[in-house]
Amino acid sequence: MALLATISSATEHLPTNTSTLLLTLLLVSLLSLTIYRTYLHPLSHIPGPLICRLTPLWTLYHSYIGDECTQIHALHATYGPILRIAPNELSISDGAALNPIYAASGGFLKAPCYTNFDIEGHSTIFSTLDPTHRALRSKAVVPLFSTASLRAGSAKIEECIAQIMQRFWAEAAASREAFRATGCAKPVNVLNLGRSLAVDAVSAFLFGRSFGGVGEEKLSAAAYVDTLVAVGRFFFLPNWVFLAIEGVREKWFPGEGEGESAGKVDGFVEPLVRESAGDDETYQGRLLKAGISPHEVEVQCKDLLFAGTDSTGTNFSTLCWHLAKQPEIYQKLRAEIAAADTQDPPPNPQTLPYLSAVIREGLRVSMANPTRLPRIVPPGGLTFHAPSNNRTYHLPGGTQVGIQIYSLHYNPSVFPNPFAFKPERWLQATPEMQRDWVPFGLGPRQCIARNLATMELFLGVRALAREGVLEGARAVGERIEMMEWFNSKIKGEKIELVWQ
Repeated sequence: MALLATISSATEHLPTNTSTLLLTLLLVSLLSLTIYRTYLHPLSHIPGPLICRLTPLWTLYHSYIGDECTQIHALHATYGPILRIAPNELSISDGAALNPIYAASGGFLKAPCYTNFDIEGHSTIFSTLDPTHRALRSKAVVPLFSTASLRAGSAKIEECIAQIMQRFWAEAAASREAFRATGCAKPVNVLNLGRSLAVDAVSAFLFGRSFGGVGEEKLSAAAYVDTLVAVGRFFFLPNWVFLAIEGVREKWFPGEGEGESAGKVDGFVEPLVRESAGDDETYQGRLLKAGISPHEVEVQCKDLLFAGTDSTGTNFSTLCWHLAKQPEIYQKLRAEIAAADTQDPPPNPQTLPYLSAVIREGLRVSMANPTRLPRIVPPGGLTFHAPSNNRTYHLPGGTQVGIQIYSLHYNPSVFPNPFAFKPERWLQATPEMQRDWVPFGLGPRQCIARNLATMELFLGVRALAREGVLEGARAVGERIEMMEWFNSKIKGEKIELVWQ
């Protein structure tokens, strides 16, 4: 009986002792981790808030709610050009780091989080981490983006622009009519118009068939584009966490019109791929000829439609808003275009100095991709001297680094009064301005369609000035607000003008 009592007594106290031991071990582990990440970690010499030294949760939270760029930009003002934003991740705001990270010797490899932009199990030209995988696909389609190819196919883009100008005139007339009838002008969502132009231009030029967005009152591909834009709020999550969250979202919280819009895009892309075997003239045909499977080719086409529609649509509509906001800039632009049109033949619009300045300034402030572009420091590490504070840093291999386009484009030491739309600044651009202007990224992994997007903007803005369609237009709101995800989301999906 005495033995049973002893065993019973020992068993009774075992859970409490075990719980205490586990709790003690947990506290010791957390304390050890805190000491290591704060004082002993290879990045402990890089300044940053304590919470960022200990956990990535601060960065992930601000990425999700859409103010990440603003918050990190403010931290740079406090801590300097190299900032620790997570236990093993740095943000750099000095443009001198662009070349070693993104361009020199091919640039550093993309961070694993880019796989979160894979589509239907396939890595895209944008999302793949493997340079060899990308090279096979990009080599097949790069000729379509050459200067010669763009000039040869510019009529297709001009046709789309002529159609969108007709939409602008019709929408402007309706806005004015509402003002005359009620005293309140009807707002026109130029973001919808800009996206419609962009999807038609990219599809007509690269796929050989226009999507037909300009003819739709509201772009049917918009919900599909918005769904992929929203992926950016989870961009920096580990892939397994991202897939779990995205799976729950798709099943239980689909976006409004998401399925119908995706079906519309699928219904456009599938016949293109099916009918393009052996075709050397189209994006899909060249990928098929390179041996890419039909299903992956469909994915690559959908990714291109998304990127082209979102980025160029945002850039074009933002330019419309700023030209309406500052009519003196619009009038100066109109005068330059009118003078150029008197020449025989008219010059290439990309050679016109003020139009070029307007486009560059528009791309600087619109920032379709405002956040950092993460890369992994190679095993040998990186020694970087930051001119902005005259200090040298050694970054160990395996560190994740990135430079925010937001911090470069809004750097007051490079772009005085950075939040103002001032095309004149580009008429006497400094070397630092040229270096830090990176709307399409930099190096071999920069946007593959940058030349096409640039041509669309030059031809589109020239048409706005040439036709005078923005005469009497007024920008709605004091500024364009966006969610600072990997692909910026315009709040409310609206950039509005009114005509009176």
